[in-house]
Amino acid sequence: MGWLFMNRHHMGGHATPKSYLDAQFTFTNAPDDKGIARGARVLASSCPGNRVWYAAVQYSENGVPTEVIAMVCLVKWNPRDKEALHFGYKDMSESMGPCEAEAPENILRLLTPTTNEYSLDWRRRCLARLQKRSRKIVDGMRVKFPQAITFTDGFAGDEFTVVKRGATITFRPVGKYGHYRIRNFRDLEWSIVPETKVHRTIFAPRPSAAMPPP
Repeated sequence: MGWLFMNRHHMGGHATPKSYLDAQFTFTNAPDDKGIARGARVLASSCPGNRVWYAAVQYSENGVPTEVIAMVCLVKWNPRDKEALHFGYKDMSESMGPCEAEAPENILRLLTPTTNEYSLDWRRRCLARLQKRSRKIVDGMRVKFPQAITFTDGFAGDEFTVVKRGATITFRPVGKYGHYRIRNFRDLEWSIVPETKVHRTIFAPRPSAAMPPP
């Protein structure tokens, strides 16, 4: 399916893309010529930054659940659009292998097993991203990137020391001065550089000299 755009006043009273799409993918159709009434219900959804909508959608036949699959919608949201096309979306199922693969864990846990290769690949990519973002970031740790990163001041480097102050993370080039910010750091490939620690040598105290007998 291609893109569908609309005025925000045609969103059925829904104030956000998330609430509109939640309603769009929750429905019950009239029975077909075989007497089967098919329906769907959004079990969980997320739309970070109003850019991509992810959802676990449960499908059913005559009220009996059949499967839970992931749906992905690309979203364009601009309440100030000059042409009054404030909201647009393009929907895909996981079986179409969307490039966007940032579904949160609570949605992935709801999906039923599948043998579809495109769906399996999409789920693997989502899990790989979650694993990357779960890596522990510690102040003072040294990290190395596969390729050098070039910054706006012209500096390029691939090895940095993490400087963490609360929720703020900056990077100091190893052996140099200055601090840099690296966009989407948690989603990038990098490895921890092990540091050799030199331990202080502790010598046993000398035994006291024996006193001669009186």
